[in-house]
Amino acid sequence: MTIKIDHKIVGYQVEKPEEAAPKVETKATSAEGKVIRMHEKLERPEMLIGSTYKVKPPVADHAMYVTINDILLNEGTPHENRRPFEIFINSKNLDHYQWIVALTRIISAVFRKGGDSTFLVEELKAVFDPRGGYWQPGGKFMPSIIAELGHIIEKHMISIGLIKDAVLDEYQMKLVNEKRAEYEASKQQTDAFADTQYPEGAQLCGKCSTAAVIMLDGCMTCLSCGDSKCG
Repeated sequence: MTIKIDHKIVGYQVEKPEEAAPKVETKATSAEGKVIRMHEKLERPEMLIGSTYKVKPPVADHAMYVTINDILLNEGTPHENRRPFEIFINSKNLDHYQWIVALTRIISAVFRKGGDSTFLVEELKAVFDPRGGYWQPGGKFMPSIIAELGHIIEKHMISIGLIKDAVLDEYQMKLVNEKRAEYEASKQQTDAFADTQYPEGAQLCGKCSTAAVIMLDGCMTCLSCGDSKCG
């Protein structure tokens, strides 16, 4: 390689091998520059790691199967991690075919774009169906099918470590357990008077200990023993 020198040479120095060694070592130790991060030009490998989730909303006739495939970056290094790469939704219901194709392409493009893709979870969970939502088994309310898709992506991101699972601390767990025990005790008290011949909402009589005290002619009267505050 020819290098043109435009100025006068006034001196020179021969670089020794021991002086050049630190420069080579500096390049070798800059491992951070070799870390592969998620970006849109990253080519898809022939095989990806995937998970499939089944969704069966009560408002739909057929189940939906959501598959999220992950790409493994920096395999075998301290920087190894899994990131969502693409998503597919399969269903027999062709009524939703157009928005399913559009949604999967957009979400997959966001995954491959790189950066923080966790914002998709809150955006999808905030979608409400104008016809109303539905209840899942276990008592969890879903405002729409799209919102349930957001919950599935959140569950998947938690499983691969992209989102930290929200866990109650010791004091919060203690408070929840106390409130649960208090509620269960109140339900047991209600069940004790469930099979009664007296009107619902009757109070406990201090004389005969029967939940039969009601307001009668402007006076609290027990329908069991006849005790009355009016004499």
